Amino acid sequence: MEQNILDCVIVGSGPSGFTAAIYAARADLKPELYTGLEPGGQLTTTTEVDNFPGYPDGITGPQMMMDLQKQAERFDTKVHYELITKAEFSNEEGGIHKLWAGNKEILAKSVIISTGATAKYLGLDDEKKYSGGGVSACATCDGFFYKGKDVVVVGAGDTAAEEATYLAKLTNKVTMLVRKDTFRASKAMIHRVENTPNIEVKFNHELIGIEGENALVERAVVINNLTQETSKIDVHGIFIAIGHKPNTDIFAEQINLDENGYIKTVPGSTRTNLPGVFAAGDVQDHIYRQAITAAGSGCMAAMDAEKYLAELA
Repeated sequence: MEQNILDCVIVGSGPSGFTAAIYAARADLKPELYTGLEPGGQLTTTTEVDNFPGYPDGITGPQMMMDLQKQAERFDTKVHYELITKAEFSNEEGGIHKLWAGNKEILAKSVIISTGATAKYLGLDDEKKYSGGGVSACATCDGFFYKGKDVVVVGAGDTAAEEATYLAKLTNKVTMLVRKDTFRASKAMIHRVENTPNIEVKFNHELIGIEGENALVERAVVINNLTQETSKIDVHGIFIAIGHKPNTDIFAEQINLDENGYIKTVPGSTRTNLPGVFAAGDVQDHIYRQAITAAGSGCMAAMDAEKYLAELA
């Protein structure tokens, strides 16, 4: 029995994956989407989304993902609640790409990778306990909720410096916890931090615990790693800014990645180094990392895939 060769398979189910599915389905590519272990992606861990156009009263992350999925399914996208565990891509124009979900082999003429990136956390139990109640890994997503309040930013690189200066415009005070005695950030970002009066930097300090009531953050427990002295800081929000890890491990041997593991795409497109393989969303974007930009690149990927398939015909 001859195996079915699909026109388009989408790996991942965040805003980029579902938007790609909507556009691919409307282009009659009959896409099949594999959600992975976290259907809906990072947004399902975000309670309120207030910055996505079209929702004047805001919406929860999980509800938005359900809406996007329904829209994709309305145009006959087939959604599989399975994880793609292996990939073998063809290097040839018009070649057939192979993917596996467990033991199931999937053949496709085009593949859109939208597996996203995972925020790195410190690994404290309290981070999970207070997730959605004051612990966040995205200042531009959640900073608005801390207007006029005090917050902590953990990290020493450009991401941490950027998050701190962004939050300083909204909040009363930002305390930066830097594990070593120096920043890892660029000189320009360090100057921005130093020239922002309501940012206090605590070098040689680490976050070791979080306290609060009703799953809402009230205090950060920190340690001075030189003196071993512990102290508590009264805050409402704790932003972990130690970077993201793109979910590219299973593609790493075949697709061109940058030094941080993000998929490289041809500028102005979603094309990778392999014909018929496209990448959208946070898996190839370490700069913007927003739901709206991910959705936009999902649209681009579907259009790029449609064009690629049309040229093969």
